[in-house]
Amino acid sequence: MIKTPASSFDTSSEQLAKALAANDIAATSRVFHALGTTETLEQLERLNTIDRALAYRTLPKDRAMGVFERLDASLQADLVSGLQEEDVAEVFASLSPDDRVALVDELPAAVANRLILGLDAKERALTGTVLGYPQGAVGRCMSPEFVTTRPGNNAGQTLARVRALLDDAESVYTILVTDAGRRLVGVVSLRDVLRAEPGELVEGIMKKPISVGASLDAEEAARYCADAKVLVLPVVDDEERLVGILTVDDALGILEEAESEDAARSGGSEPLRRPYLATPVRSIVRARVVWLLVLALGATLTVQVIGAFEATLEAQVVLSLFIPLLIGTGGNTGNQAATTITRALALGDVRPRDVLKVFVREVRVGALLGLLLGALGFSIAALAFSVPLGLVIGLTLLGVCTMAASIGGLMPLLGKAVRADPAVFSNPFISTFVDAAGLVIYFLVATAVLGL
Repeated sequence: MIKTPASSFDTSSEQLAKALAANDIAATSRVFHALGTTETLEQLERLNTIDRALAYRTLPKDRAMGVFERLDASLQADLVSGLQEEDVAEVFASLSPDDRVALVDELPAAVANRLILGLDAKERALTGTVLGYPQGAVGRCMSPEFVTTRPGNNAGQTLARVRALLDDAESVYTILVTDAGRRLVGVVSLRDVLRAEPGELVEGIMKKPISVGASLDAEEAARYCADAKVLVLPVVDDEERLVGILTVDDALGILEEAESEDAARSGGSEPLRRPYLATPVRSIVRARVVWLLVLALGATLTVQVIGAFEATLEAQVVLSLFIPLLIGTGGNTGNQAATTITRALALGDVRPRDVLKVFVREVRVGALLGLLLGALGFSIAALAFSVPLGLVIGLTLLGVCTMAASIGGLMPLLGKAVRADPAVFSNPFISTFVDAAGLVIYFLVATAVLGL
């Protein structure tokens, strides 16, 4: 979303806050009257559930429809509970089928069924088509409203079909060519149709199509759409019949949501799935507390390792000074590797079958990093304390960096192989494991070198 200048945004926020605090409907309406659709969305996303519903009801009808359509599905669901039933039915009917399904997934079943039954037969059938696919599949995100033509139609006939569907089709810039059995045989751009003579046949100007199956994972399909740089990606069923399209803007939305999930889980939290200021505090706590408990239990491994080598620490108390440095370096090295491989998996640069190649590469990377950091650690520790202690630090950094990079590279691949989110296997668990394993390496090296 394009953000408005800070000064203008802050001024509008202050005016809106004062109007809502005073329950001044007229003043609230005046604030929104001066804002565009994008600015209105930004302001609504910052309000709590009650104020958002109140503010939304002050919008003009046409403007309200456009704003509702662009809100996150979770915020749409919040608004539904604060609007009158006839208003809800009207905005629900104005949504495209794929947006309707996203909202339905956020609503209680009884409310969702009532809204779907209130649609006319055509819209109910279109919505049912999208609802028929499982959550997470591209079929659940596609639009069933598109423009088609036949190979034997000419450019003039195709343009007439475009004009007839201008108000209903999700996109008219890419026209899909199907045979009598509704199987996809080609695509033709609106530009090429306009350039052609009215009598020129579509089969002479159409191109070979690319498509994805409706059961394909939505993120994978979105990535394919972005990589192929197409405005529209056709979606077909198991019999290769055309059932919908994934537009580039929907694909980018899917990828943005996936990136947000990966970023949250890499940091040891669950994604909020709604704007931060619109998320209740209890939801933020729920998103974080589970991972904190898991990581706290995992951290007991570190305590147990230190306890097991208590005698070593008592013999050389100076060893305790370097524990934060070593576990911090190991955790950072593992997290770097995990983040790199998780990103490579998302982009399709690597796959689970590349596990051996990734392992060998990360061992080499970790060893080189360990040599560089180990040489530095040896120099500092040798000058500040003693050469034997410097040797312990240098060798430990070499071992820890090699181990952390290889484990960090393998964990996302393991997650992908067992069909789990690679980000879940990334930074939080890697940090816990590497901390404990790094300490084991440290104390073993110290015992061997110092003869403890």
